Amino acid sequence: MPRPLQTDYPPFFQGYINQIDLEDIHDAVHHLSYPLTYFYLNLPDEKADFAYAPGKWHLKDVLQHVIDTERIMQYRLLRIARNDLTPLPGFDENNYALQANAGSRTMVNLKEEFKALRKSTDLLLLSLTTDQLNHFGVASDQRISANALAYIIFGHLMHHKKIVEERYL
Repeated sequence: MPRPLQTDYPPFFQGYINQIDLEDIHDAVHHLSYPLTYFYLNLPDEKADFAYAPGKWHLKDVLQHVIDTERIMQYRLLRIARNDLTPLPGFDENNYALQANAGSRTMVNLKEEFKALRKSTDLLLLSLTTDQLNHFGVASDQRISANALAYIIFGHLMHHKKIVEERYL
């Protein structure tokens, strides 16, 4: 399945999709999943409660955000790949961060959840056919393809990896 076209997703997601240089989502699973998972699983525990500026998320909040967003995007991907045409609502990432209470969790627990979610996402992606990835649906009042959501999942991980490297480590 080739990269999504710009008409396959809302412009907001262009930056995430641009993070992925591979031409097939199965290649992304095979080439990006392990290094991305390794990166997040090796975040330093001693930096868990570090925020690079007042009012910014702590590292645990960032990891929780990555988990929450992947879970939501995976759900959207599943619904659209199964040709469910029910419009899917948006979500407020800042409200999710406030409600998640990541500060009360341990990095070990967050990493365990992240690892399980990543495996689940990869298995879903590898199970999808080209026809399923070509399905379109509506999420956050915008038309989007299952294939674009797959690329967004990896692009979002790459985006936050760069932020963590630049500002937290």
